[in-house]
Amino acid sequence: MLELTIAVAKGRMQDQALALMERAGIRVDEAALASRRLAVTDASERYRFVFVKPADVPVYVEHGIADCGVVGRDVLLESGADVLQPLDLGISRCRIAVATTHPEIPFSEFGMLRVATKYPNIAAKHFGALGIPVEIIELSGSVELAPVLGLADCIVDLVETGRTLAENGLSIVEEITESTGRLVVNRASYQLKAASVAPLIARLNEAVNEIALEKPSSD
Repeated sequence: MLELTIAVAKGRMQDQALALMERAGIRVDEAALASRRLAVTDASERYRFVFVKPADVPVYVEHGIADCGVVGRDVLLESGADVLQPLDLGISRCRIAVATTHPEIPFSEFGMLRVATKYPNIAAKHFGALGIPVEIIELSGSVELAPVLGLADCIVDLVETGRTLAENGLSIVEEITESTGRLVVNRASYQLKAASVAPLIARLNEAVNEIALEKPSSD
């Protein structure tokens, strides 16, 4: 019997989320995934997974179309969605960073700083807190090109290794915050479907802790 609908961000997050789900004993048939269907159920038929664009996950969850979701913290910060975040899944670890082609020039010398980004709200809040006036230039992709082609003075973007930035002549000058995959829950579902939501959180938390224990110590 179907208990919960879980929205999962498509892409790398989807692969890591499903691997974590399997670690928690929630398995989705490979044939169903290979079919490219955007909605599949797990082997127990208790959970339905819907695969959507990252920015749409908090929308589905906030409006109750999905009871739960898996999405990056970057998306949640940008959207400001009114959802619960009971668990950091520790997957898809990245940084939201400021990068520029001229790291030697202080931003205060630009006057009106032009910032290209896919995260206009995060960028505006960050530079606003620093008291730096900015013009936000919202892009949907290839943000790294903006400073190279003269569209912007710097960028705010999600960075994993920094390799793409380096290959395009950009240097990170500031890290705003870290982003990892989060389990989010609709507020009403958290209360009304507690008998299903609580065990899901517990199973995923156990899987996250097991993975953490398996990682080699940095000492």
